[in-house]
Amino acid sequence: MVHQRTVALAGAAHMELVSGVVQLRPEDAMLRGWRAQQKSRGLRDDTIDPRERLIRRFLEFANEYPWQWTPAHLDEWSAWLTGERHLAPSTIRSYQGTVRLFTELLIDARYGWGTACDEAFGAFPVAICHEWNALPHLQDYEGDPEARPFTREELQRFLDYSDDQVARDVKAKRKGALATYRDATLFKVIYGWGLRRTETSKLDVVDFGRNPQARQFGRYGTLNVRYGKAKKGQPPRRRNVLSVMDWAVEAVADYVENARPRFGFSDHPALWITERGGRLQPGSINDRFEAYRDALKLPKDLTPHSIRHSYVTHLTEDGVDRRFIQQQVGHECDSSLAIYTHVSDDFMNTSLHKALAPAFAGAWQEGSGDGRQARLPLAPAQGHGRPRVVLHHRPHPSARRTRHHLVVEPGLPARRRAT
Repeated sequence: MVHQRTVALAGAAHMELVSGVVQLRPEDAMLRGWRAQQKSRGLRDDTIDPRERLIRRFLEFANEYPWQWTPAHLDEWSAWLTGERHLAPSTIRSYQGTVRLFTELLIDARYGWGTACDEAFGAFPVAICHEWNALPHLQDYEGDPEARPFTREELQRFLDYSDDQVARDVKAKRKGALATYRDATLFKVIYGWGLRRTETSKLDVVDFGRNPQARQFGRYGTLNVRYGKAKKGQPPRRRNVLSVMDWAVEAVADYVENARPRFGFSDHPALWITERGGRLQPGSINDRFEAYRDALKLPKDLTPHSIRHSYVTHLTEDGVDRRFIQQQVGHECDSSLAIYTHVSDDFMNTSLHKALAPAFAGAWQEGSGDGRQARLPLAPAQGHGRPRVVLHHRPHPSARRTRHHLVVEPGLPARRRAT
């Protein structure tokens, strides 16, 4: 007789069930096993807990035990999520994926849940999520079509307004003037380094460092982002973001040297500190942003994340290398960057060159002093040889707050325009 050896896999049925003991809630034992299996894979509680809550909601909807689930239950649930809850396709696909992960554990013979269900209830759990009843991923971008970056003019208005609020509060000697100054600088840092909202809120003063290749920025040549967006179940991803906008460097340097010390709490590591000595939270960033956005009557589809979109889009429009931008914002795939920037990808730009080359060949040759073919200017504002000029804020030594100066190509280190 050949005896099959029982493998002590985390999440296996024999690890969760006690022989001879009747389970009053066997679905709880299954969920405990699934949690143990995910823990063994290094997933964190903040990933596992929402998954477990979702499975319990599906249990309640189906009103059947997991070994009685059928594909019809998933079909009805998906239709309800779509027709009544009006959830986004990407959200429903994520929910379906969670159900599939749970049922895959139950039907995997190595974990023994199928055998345990057959012995106790006379039924086997089955796979209920298949290609034919799950939402397919047919396009790269499934977000809100209204979501977009700021235009340069909108962003300028927003930053101007945030500075105006500082001047107003200081003049009126309001108690919240320091917080207003802090938030005006915070919005510049989001744009100047292309950060997410949570990444920004968790910055510490010591996260800035020197870059030997950009000595002009001093101790603000690079920013160590320690709480980048994590993959599911994994710790936050770190990345170093190089400083490229000198006006943003001057703004944050002025804040650190002149404004932040006035909050007190010198031992607190946070870059953005509250008047009560705590770390500024993402929700507070949202509140300030929405107040300024609504006061300016800007579209409500603009969010703090739109400022990050603007960083990527404006650098790309100014001709900065795509791979460099990809590393700056922490994207793994260039295809994600192409969608993120609202501009054409490299293939489309190359095709544009080829399509327009015959029509513009004569004009290029005439405009080239050395007789060589000139480069096609992809940024419309740079046509006719005129540089793009955009207003940005820079700290003024006398006022110790940001002022307006003309800079060319705001995504790059600023250069003075010739007078």
